[in-house]
Amino acid sequence: GTPSSTSSSSLSYQRPTEKAPSPSHVSPAEAAGVIAVLKDKSVDELRKLLADKDAYQQFFLSLDQVKIQNNLREELRRETLQLSRENLEKEPRMVELRNQCRIIRTTELAAAQERLNELERQKEETLKQYSPPSLLHRLQEAMNKTEEESENLHQQLIDREVDLGGFVEKYKKLRTTYHRRALVHLAAKTSAIG
Repeated sequence: GTPSSTSSSSLSYQRPTEKAPSPSHVSPAEAAGVIAVLKDKSVDELRKLLADKDAYQQFFLSLDQVKIQNNLREELRRETLQLSRENLEKEPRMVELRNQCRIIRTTELAAAQERLNELERQKEETLKQYSPPSLLHRLQEAMNKTEEESENLHQQLIDREVDLGGFVEKYKKLRTTYHRRALVHLAAKTSAIG
């Protein structure tokens, strides 16, 4: 720590850190293989390897371990390229399928929306049909129709198109229907007002 510390202690401290980065992942068997190759070289050949970068590089690439590693790397590169090519070839099909899914989704959604709108319309129509004003109006129309039928029957009696027995029976039915409807109409109107 202090500036007065001796240089020898700082050197002994630095030495291990200098060696740390060396990537020695060589197994003993691999090391033995390299030593066996180097053992057969003459001193001149060994000097040349140390002095000549190209010669060293050539020797390095000739080692079995390096050849295996390079072959593996090349094979991996080829497989990666092949996979990339296959993926690229599949891309148009994937885009097409994605578009088809989008079309199906939007078409089905549109159809479902249309059906929903139709059901909404039907519901509105039904509610309108059975709303109190609508029911009162229909009841009034039925009363008017019965009234009209009564008048027609009366006219038939005057014109002698129907005999008295037939007239009385039919007229009584029509008047009963009319008064029943009139009472319902009145009750409905009264409850709607109140």
